[in-house]
Amino acid sequence: MMHTNERKKGFTLIELLVVIAIIAILAAILFPVFAKAREKARQASCQSNLKQLSLGFLMYVQDYDEQYPIASRFSPDFLVETAWDFTITYDGSYNVISAGDGLIAPYTRSKEIQSCPSFVATSVDRPHTGYGYNATYIGAASPAAIADIKFPAETVLLADSAIWSPFTNQVIGNNYLRAPGDACHCGPTVHFRHNATADVAYCDGHVKAVNRKYSTNSNDKSIADLSADDSAYDK
Repeated sequence: MMHTNERKKGFTLIELLVVIAIIAILAAILFPVFAKAREKARQASCQSNLKQLSLGFLMYVQDYDEQYPIASRFSPDFLVETAWDFTITYDGSYNVISAGDGLIAPYTRSKEIQSCPSFVATSVDRPHTGYGYNATYIGAASPAAIADIKFPAETVLLADSAIWSPFTNQVIGNNYLRAPGDACHCGPTVHFRHNATADVAYCDGHVKAVNRKYSTNSNDKSIADLSADDSAYDK
């Protein structure tokens, strides 16, 4: 009986290069898909946060004669700033001594829902959650009452929010939504951070993703307004 010795062959250099090229192509195709899927999961968590915050606002309204909380106010000596999502105490030189819960905290009982999972805030002297409250029409100096809101399903209560800082040339956290016609409007305040969409909570309690942008920030296209005029914010 004759025996033949067959030598096992390995991959040739060309075959290895072909395999590597195929893997690279698959990675280029799949990685963006995985990234979008991961962001979609974060967006679902963000929408859940906004839904729970909206319910917190509604519970607050029930306890305060159907009136919404003010977006922000100072004590008479200007040493304590109380906002919808934080309270800050300053010393005589206006350095921050402490930062605590805001007006809505007793109705949410969770700090986790006040933070968007897709946003890491940068702040100078105060906490930023990544969510902004409609300070122009709902949380104004004389806050709106439920009866004042004629179109609650079309009036924004909260939204993903950030602003562009011309001082640091970067996106920073923001707590207040300003309508385009607001005298304090210094640029768009809605952050379209979820695959080019922004999560928005409306005064009737529903939450949805919005992709229509107006007055986009020239330095960062992910920051824009929800309407060209005040219609998305006006009660």
